[in-house]
Amino acid sequence: MKTVIVYYSLEGNTAFAAERIASLLDADTLRIEPVKAYPGSGLRKFFWGGKSAVMAETPALLPYDFHADEYDRVVFGFPVWAGNVTPPIRTFVRDNPLDGKRIAAFACQSGSGAEKAFGKLKAALGVASLEAELVLIDPKTRPAEENERRIEAFCAALAPGKTD
Repeated sequence: MKTVIVYYSLEGNTAFAAERIASLLDADTLRIEPVKAYPGSGLRKFFWGGKSAVMAETPALLPYDFHADEYDRVVFGFPVWAGNVTPPIRTFVRDNPLDGKRIAAFACQSGSGAEKAFGKLKAALGVASLEAELVLIDPKTRPAEENERRIEAFCAALAPGKTD
């Protein structure tokens, strides 16, 4: 089973988790970035990111190399913005047919909203459920043993033999 972790990270929390998950699953990673970067700090970060997420925008992405036929599973990773999946992930889902792929997701948040964001991701993908879901609280900026345990449990749920 070949897996790719497709993620967007603004402050590094999602990138941190993506690399850890990829190492445990022996998966490839694909970091996607919008052509026009979101502000990384201050009120502008919350205003523009939140507005973009709530409005379900699909920003243009920088070029990336992805061939869906090379993978059996796609794991999405994203920060939660206003209870939504981040717009770059929405663009990726729109632009890449993933029919027949196993899909899992993890979300990094400071507060709440991940469950709602997973629901919006499922709707965008046109699926009823995800193979596994993981919610992390700022794994890079606020390291905690609980996050590591959650990551390990998430990867164990995706291990060969668990879903085959």
